[in-house]
Amino acid sequence: MKILKSAEDYLETMLILKNRHGYIRSVDIAAELGVTKPSVSYATKRLRENGYITMDAGGHISLTPSGSKIAQCIYKRHKTLTDFFISLGIDEKTADEDACKVEHEISTATFAAIERYMQEQS
Repeated sequence: MKILKSAEDYLETMLILKNRHGYIRSVDIAAELGVTKPSVSYATKRLRENGYITMDAGGHISLTPSGSKIAQCIYKRHKTLTDFFISLGIDEKTADEDACKVEHEISTATFAAIERYMQEQS
C-alpha cells in the first residue's frame, strides 16, 4: 500500500473534509492544502485512476474503501504524532507541521512504539 506522499496528503485532506462538512469538493481541497484548482484536478484524476476515489456528476468526491483505509491510517499517524510532539513540549502549530512531515516516513515499528507509549501515558 505504498503511494506517493502527495497522494497520502490528498487522501488525508479528503477524509478531514468529509468529517468536517459531510462532503468533499475539489475547491475545498485546494483551499485546505493551499494549492491551485488545476493541481487538485490532476491529483484527483490520478487518485481516481488508481481506485482511491470516485467522483459523481456533480463533482462530489468519495473515498473508495482502499482510499479510505489509506486516509484513516495517515490521519491516525498525524494525530498520534502531533499529540506525541505536544507531550514533549512542542507548541501545537510546530507539532502539527512536524507530524505532517514524519507521518509519511516513520516505520511501522517506531510508530507502534510511539502509539504504545502514548497509550501508557493516558
